[in-house]
Amino acid sequence: MALSWSRLAYLSATALLAAALTGCAPFGEQGETAEQPGTAGGGAPPASGAAVVGKHRVSLLQNEGTDGPLRTLNVEPDGRWECVDCAGDGVSSTGTLSEEHVERLQFLLAEPALTKETDEARGYKVTCVGALTSSLLTTAGLITSQDCPGEERPPLAEEILYLLTQNTPAELTSPK
Repeated sequence: MALSWSRLAYLSATALLAAALTGCAPFGEQGETAEQPGTAGGGAPPASGAAVVGKHRVSLLQNEGTDGPLRTLNVEPDGRWECVDCAGDGVSSTGTLSEEHVERLQFLLAEPALTKETDEARGYKVTCVGALTSSLLTTAGLITSQDCPGEERPPLAEEILYLLTQNTPAELTSPK
């Protein structure tokens, strides 16, 4: 039990450090409301040409085991991303998500149901030792999941994690 709490404390401290390093309002709209037009009640994002212009930033922090390096991915509202050791290989890189992926990511980050997936709302506790732990820092809050047998990831957060890992060097699961 002590190991789980120390790991959770480590990830929380890492999240605070990431927030401090990226500015005062690192994960959200800067003075705007969280709900974007066309997102209330869920559903698909608007069709092309009616793009949701979001102001949401998101960060993905990953750590494998208690001694593994911290992997970070920061994505700006316009889709620019910076990845520091994302694949656990010591390589840092930058890039930009496609317009389609930016629109989808902004839609997911603006989804009101995302607040129900936060660690606080779920009462989430880290359960596996040595697994890849992924924490999304969003305007809704911190959403943590592990690459652990039997663990179910919250659906919106899973889609965000999948979008990020399929379009950047970040990884969805532990390399085996």
